[in-house]
Amino acid sequence: MTKTIEIRNPRTGKFDYVIIPPPPKLLSQQCHRLRRGQIAWEEIGIAGRIEALKQWKQAILAERQNITDALVNDTGRLSISNLEIDSLLNSIDRWCNLAPQLLQTTAKNTSIPFISLQQAAVPYTLVGVISPWNFPLLLSTIDTIPALLAGCAVIVKPSEITPRFVAPLMTATNTVPLLRDVLNFVEGAGEIGANLIEEVDLICFTGSVETGRIVAESAAKNFIPAFLELGGKDPAIVLESADLDLATSAILWGSVVNSGQSCLSIERIYVAESIFEEFYHRLITKAHHLQLAYPTVESGEIGPIMSEHQAAIINEHLQDAINKGAIIHCGGKVEEIGGGWWCRPTVITNVNHTMKIMTEETFGPIMPIMPFSSIEEAINLANDSMYGLSAAIFSESMELALEIGMQIDVGAISVNDAGLTSMMQEGEKNAFKFSGLGGSRMGPEGLKRFLRKKAFLIKTNTNKDPWWFNEE
Repeated sequence: MTKTIEIRNPRTGKFDYVIIPPPPKLLSQQCHRLRRGQIAWEEIGIAGRIEALKQWKQAILAERQNITDALVNDTGRLSISNLEIDSLLNSIDRWCNLAPQLLQTTAKNTSIPFISLQQAAVPYTLVGVISPWNFPLLLSTIDTIPALLAGCAVIVKPSEITPRFVAPLMTATNTVPLLRDVLNFVEGAGEIGANLIEEVDLICFTGSVETGRIVAESAAKNFIPAFLELGGKDPAIVLESADLDLATSAILWGSVVNSGQSCLSIERIYVAESIFEEFYHRLITKAHHLQLAYPTVESGEIGPIMSEHQAAIINEHLQDAINKGAIIHCGGKVEEIGGGWWCRPTVITNVNHTMKIMTEETFGPIMPIMPFSSIEEAINLANDSMYGLSAAIFSESMELALEIGMQIDVGAISVNDAGLTSMMQEGEKNAFKFSGLGGSRMGPEGLKRFLRKKAFLIKTNTNKDPWWFNEE
């Protein structure tokens, strides 16, 4: 018999929800059902799939309040939950507009005059998506929507920490007959994710480097593609010419939005020596204006730490920094309030790269700041990391910012802003180093990676090819 999993409410600390993971045989049956449904899904063509996705959007709008309530219970925050739903709806619109052009077949002449080339593509039959807890709705659908439009069936396993949104989302999904035959969500922990990899033709995983490595190894054993979006330790570089009011506002948002629980969070801040003191004093002042979203979700901007395990990591990183001489200017600890774990925006100076707070992913509203004396030093500090997800550069000179950006080993760089890839997805990017593996989730490649390419090489005359055997 499958063991139930009790789910903790991040605001109250109470275990007030239960999920029942499917046994392996039932999971296998669900995957076989999706494979059968994919045949008709592919046959209806892109126009039919767009129509089904548009119906899904309307069903989500009708179910929006229930989805919102579930997300608030999952995550303990309201404004970002609304942003997640809006992002999902916008993503449906964007991909429906882009997909027809991206899925066109093309024909062209080749270097051999009597051979023409026609390109086509075939969707992977069943795509698996394993998503994390920090943005439960957004990150469970960011790969799902383009995969569906490409013609794939999709099965999603969200995090067992934040599963409440699944029920109302599936209520919306089940009102669209064509879609419910090719999209399903399964609940469970790591064991279900491992079983899922055995059943699918392609896996998308968002999560930690440690688990991502296991996913990649399992996918390799099954000879299936794995697209991994893993951790980050994003740096911000603030040059002497930067607009400090703009830079502090952008970095504050980029560091503490969603309580810092984002792989795209700014987790390291490097500031030119000449403006260092003014910068961190401005940042402290602005940080003090942010309040905890307690006792209600409308009380402030900073929600709870969703994962108890992550709360312990944040405290460990802070204590390690303090033990090594760091100075805490505001915030500085994860505290229990009303049964939940909370951390106020924390500004830290006197930090260095011997500290976990500067080298390991903290995943909290923490802003450690180091001065630099030269641009070369700033670049070296930014690159001194196992991660390479994204970064931010603040400079009056766009030319200089781009020049520095070309030397930083990350896939996306916000200039005079922070975390822009969370707000717009047009630009293709790859994760560098241990921050990921596989094709770009953003831009046109975000859909095309769910297709296997076919080439039709067509002989256009009846003459014998010059490389054939001479039969005379």
